[in-house]
Amino acid sequence: MRDIAQLPKAHLHVHLESTVRWRTAQEIADANGLTVPDPPGSFDGFRSFADYNSRVRESLCRPEDFRRVALEFCEDEAAQGTRYAEVTFTAASHGDRLGSPEMPLEAVLDGLAEGHAAYGVECRVILDHSRRRPVDRAWRTLKLATRYASAGVVGIGLAGEESYPLAPFAEVFDAARDEGVRLVHHAGEEGGPESVREALSLGHAERIGHGIRVLDDDELVAELRERAIPLEVCPTSNVALGLAPSLDDHPLHRLRAAGLTVTLNTDIPSIVGTSLIEEYARVRDAFGYDDGALAELARAGIDASFAPDATKERLRRGVDAWLTG
Repeated sequence: MRDIAQLPKAHLHVHLESTVRWRTAQEIADANGLTVPDPPGSFDGFRSFADYNSRVRESLCRPEDFRRVALEFCEDEAAQGTRYAEVTFTAASHGDRLGSPEMPLEAVLDGLAEGHAAYGVECRVILDHSRRRPVDRAWRTLKLATRYASAGVVGIGLAGEESYPLAPFAEVFDAARDEGVRLVHHAGEEGGPESVREALSLGHAERIGHGIRVLDDDELVAELRERAIPLEVCPTSNVALGLAPSLDDHPLHRLRAAGLTVTLNTDIPSIVGTSLIEEYARVRDAFGYDDGALAELARAGIDASFAPDATKERLRRGVDAWLTG
């Protein structure tokens, strides 16, 4: 078995606020007069995770907090063999909370630029918006995405509990599509196939965050396969949030067997105690994947990314060299 750390990888579904090192989280919270509890490791549903995650997010207050977590994200990703990442960040929410619409995003972009220079990881940003939050904040998210496109913001999308429909945000996503902003929504994680259909139709999704429930609908599977819509699958997160009973029973292998485009990601790595290397190792062990299958997963992530063509080609060559070397 080849060294997974040396396999060039693209990381497409990872929330910046859920990558914070715990020593860093504690130091930032102390500096801001707050406390962050240790992660429980597992949750009794999505709501309990979201409530816990908000404690971490609210500890980030100063420009140096956001810059630090972005820089450390790059360092940690480089150690995983990640060469390109699209990291999700809830910029408008932080901006509203702190009374400074641009500061959190500008600080994150500064940290990612510093991390690229120091560690060689090329990063872009996807701005997410909670389904539970107002539509006017979604418009502010789109405004930030267009304003900072040249600095590395590549897309926007909805996240959060799928019991809240996408429909109220349809005009935002029409405008985003018309302005060339890429669209990626969480769907089919806790919600069923209709959530994915809504993300594709009203949300103009180019990728689906999670999508593990699509196997409940054969027609949807056929549509996703025909359109080659990638799924951003995050096995350890799904198990920790109670959305899959165990890694051995996770649908990742069945999704691939159905001919769907599957990419492998971490989602909330610091909270559930995983890394991209560990995700690759876990699916290798759970499903008996050889190095060729791991290379296929890596190629799928590269091809599904919004990276420039030159970056994709360089990473594809790296995967080929890893597999044949």
